[in-house]
Amino acid sequence: MLDRRDLCVALAATAVAGPALAARGGRCFAFTYFANADNGGAGMRLAISDDGFTYRPVRGGVPMLVPQVGENRLMRDPCVALDPRTGLYHMVWTTSWTGGTIGHASSRDLVTWSAQQAVPVMAVFPGTRNTWAPDILYDSARRRFTIVWASTLGDSAGKEGDHRLYATDTTDFHRFSPTRLFYDPGFSVIDATFLNRGGRTIMFVKDERKEPLRKVIQWCELSPATGRFGPLSPPVTPAWAEGPTAIEVDGETVVFFDRYIDKKYGAIASRDLVTWRDVSDRIVIPAGANHGTIIPIDRARHAALAALG
Repeated sequence: MLDRRDLCVALAATAVAGPALAARGGRCFAFTYFANADNGGAGMRLAISDDGFTYRPVRGGVPMLVPQVGENRLMRDPCVALDPRTGLYHMVWTTSWTGGTIGHASSRDLVTWSAQQAVPVMAVFPGTRNTWAPDILYDSARRRFTIVWASTLGDSAGKEGDHRLYATDTTDFHRFSPTRLFYDPGFSVIDATFLNRGGRTIMFVKDERKEPLRKVIQWCELSPATGRFGPLSPPVTPAWAEGPTAIEVDGETVVFFDRYIDKKYGAIASRDLVTWRDVSDRIVIPAGANHGTIIPIDRARHAALAALG
């Protein structure tokens, strides 16, 4: 289990960070998502891009992987990260609206997947109401992954829930460290994702409060001095935004987010994480996509996926 200083070192050393992996010039991208029309029951869908902004579905948007595990056998919020040691892609996802498990499967090509497992990450917390939107980090210094998700404990949190971020570490997705509280700003937060940018570890997260209305994406930075995340930024999105995923394109940080009330995606871009501009008019996302994650892939992988139609 990491203490705060270990957490600081581990995240600062992160080389691969699921949906928030920093892209090198000329890279292509893969976008894993689910369709809310079927509540995530149909499975993970995949889209690809050669510029970071325009995504076209692979196999015409047919699910690439159908859920088989978990309390409700859903596959919502799919997050993928590459293991640089083995070349395996690991995917985690939300298996149910309620319960204490997350799903996991692995693949070498994003097409053929291993047997699925339901990981009971919240089993030691009786009364867990939900386990949502897991995200994967890879710590290159310690050669291990950290999985982060949002959960609400107990029955007194009200209809909206009172979420905090929890985490576990693993080297192989078979053995897991004891689940720990990862981040608690004093109010409900969900949908964390991370960006390692120029040695800075940035966390984007959704303020889930409804009264007063928030439902916005903000970011905070890990302090090397304290091992704690600093104060949250002002909102970088309008209300009713969730499921952020961050990449770097042409020297800018681009954050995609699910405008779930409007049933479409938005995107913002910044060079300094302070001044943001709306680039939603530049993006093309498959119709009906919900809460996806974007990772860089090389051109060979992009070509292989494009050949599937």
